[in-house]
Amino acid sequence: MDIEKKITNLIQDIIIENNYILDSVTYLKEDGNYFLRVVIDKNGIIDIDDCVKVSKLINPILDENDPISDNYILDVCSKEKGCE
Repeated sequence: MDIEKKITNLIQDIIIENNYILDSVTYLKEDGNYFLRVVIDKNGIIDIDDCVKVSKLINPILDENDPISDNYILDVCSKEKGCE
């Protein structure tokens, strides 16, 4: 199972339970840094508070399960505004 699928399986339920939609999960290397990019959506407008909330929801799950051996940056962003 690839890492994106494994992450999706770990975090999808908590995201849905909190009325968000998990749009995509990507794990990539940019400029020497690894990023775990989680793109979310919901009915209505997503703002920075939504991204922070989802980050706080999924961070303990990722820490507990430790699915990625590399150091990485968790980037939760909206489908509408994209990731930076």
